[in-house]
Amino acid sequence: MSATDSVVITGNEAAAIAVRLAGVQVVAAYPITPQSPVVETLSKWVDSGELRAELVRVESEHSALTVCIAAATVGARVFTATSANGLAYMNEQIWWAGGARLPVVMACVNRALAAPWNVLNDQQDSMSVRDAGWVQIYCRDNQEILDSLVQAYAIAERVQLPVMVCYDGFLLSHTSMPVSVPAAEAVQAFLPRRPPLPIVDLDRPRNIGQVTFADPRADAAGQLCHGYMELRALHQEALEGALEVIPQVGEAFGAQFGREGGGLVWSHLLEGAEVAFVAAGSVGSELTVAAEILRAEGVRAGVLGLRAYRPFPAQAVREALAGKDLVVVVDKAMSYGYEGPICSDVRAALLGSASPPAVFGTVTGLGGREVDTRQLVEAAQRALGDFRAGVRVRRADWINLKLREPA
Repeated sequence: MSATDSVVITGNEAAAIAVRLAGVQVVAAYPITPQSPVVETLSKWVDSGELRAELVRVESEHSALTVCIAAATVGARVFTATSANGLAYMNEQIWWAGGARLPVVMACVNRALAAPWNVLNDQQDSMSVRDAGWVQIYCRDNQEILDSLVQAYAIAERVQLPVMVCYDGFLLSHTSMPVSVPAAEAVQAFLPRRPPLPIVDLDRPRNIGQVTFADPRADAAGQLCHGYMELRALHQEALEGALEVIPQVGEAFGAQFGREGGGLVWSHLLEGAEVAFVAAGSVGSELTVAAEILRAEGVRAGVLGLRAYRPFPAQAVREALAGKDLVVVVDKAMSYGYEGPICSDVRAALLGSASPPAVFGTVTGLGGREVDTRQLVEAAQRALGDFRAGVRVRRADWINLKLREPA
């Protein structure tokens, strides 16, 4: 086991340290609350020589990801961070990085999307690009931020896909807690360099990312090349392959550093539970306390936390929730016009199970709205009351909603 230092740091500091340990070569920096301290810290280290990397200060978030795309295309290890409307401004390039199969790593410090303007936490930003072909990992504490960002490079370079490491703005980004920081030499041993998918050869110049037609076509040398649909099928295959790679990387991390590396999901008091909470991110920590309170009150409750949200770990979810009566999904985002995105995915994953549990959705924490353990306990009690009354389908329960009474 490698020597580590234990320090008390914010989530943003943990992210910056992970990036430095990973030996990134190019950082694209543009500020937006609450991720700004990540790139600010990296900028200081580049200026002081502590981080031997090229830091590119750009004029927008769109340009930040464009710089990462270009650098990753020629084989550099890259990083950027963003939040909320910054991620929305990147949207075109989010799809490009995914479709180009580039191992870009980005921290998404989750924040509410405008309008109306709000700089506080929910997960609407990262959920809005969940279909763009990136691996998405969600963190519940600052240790997971550091560990997941280090692992993100191993995952990205093995499956040749971009990885978005998501953590809750202010709740984690600006909150200090103890974090074990591994030795730089150990991280370097954990992250060997891998050749990039696109090969750039100055002696044989060629177009990269050119227009791709619907059907396979021969290139200038007469070799038959994939059409657009074949490339998309391979992209999906790579994401499905990440369901195996993510746990493998977590196990290797655990063996190297002597602590749990993290897989696709995590659980708390789930064995023998009648009702299971499901969530991603720091609210999972609140839910573990809520489950313990419910247990003390005679309700067998547990928690299933989603660490990997894309690719969605459907099999792991089915296995973990087998035999449960009721699942209460806690979403910090909405697919407006329907329900919470995690709720939809959990419900779909359970279809076809021998005896699937009822799945009730809840929405909480939008725009930084406070949610405490007692409110989560009460939401579970309402759900159980409905379930025991024979309800199997219902609208999402908005926790701590304070609508004005009609005049």
